[in-house]
Amino acid sequence: MSANSAESLPQLEIVLVKAGRTKIRYPAELLADDGTRVTVRAPWAGEGVRDFGFVRFEAGDVFTEYYWRDRWYAVKEVRDAEGVLKGWYCDITRPAVVSGGAAAELVVEDLDLDLWRSADGTAVLRLDEDEFAASGLASTDPAAAAAAENALDELELLARKGDFEDLLA
Repeated sequence: MSANSAESLPQLEIVLVKAGRTKIRYPAELLADDGTRVTVRAPWAGEGVRDFGFVRFEAGDVFTEYYWRDRWYAVKEVRDAEGVLKGWYCDITRPAVVSGGAAAELVVEDLDLDLWRSADGTAVLRLDEDEFAASGLASTDPAAAAAAENALDELELLARKGDFEDLLA
């Protein structure tokens, strides 16, 4: 089947690495790749329900995920099974690396920091700053730690100013 087939979109394996080990791996449909930003769609890949208190990820949820080769974050738009927007979950990561070939992969390294923005924009939450501090990245790779903190600050500013959706347009 060709990549232009109406039957299905090209597949890409998403690989999230944390502390040198694969945290999760899941298939996704490749929606777009302009050479800088890669956009994919995938169903909730976790097991069961994940209740964060401010949002629940569960079976039927669909994630449209945006990864950049030149930015230190990934943004995941989360919708429920009926298509209702829940919000955006943002992972602070090293820039994405995409390998080609028959078994194409998109690999990102999770740097512990996260941001949540609710669908209505009223909740913007910085997450896991304690995990980031405990990771020791600031001492083992100060440049990466600074890039991660700057990325979180940038995303928070966009989320609070209301320019967040423009980032994904």
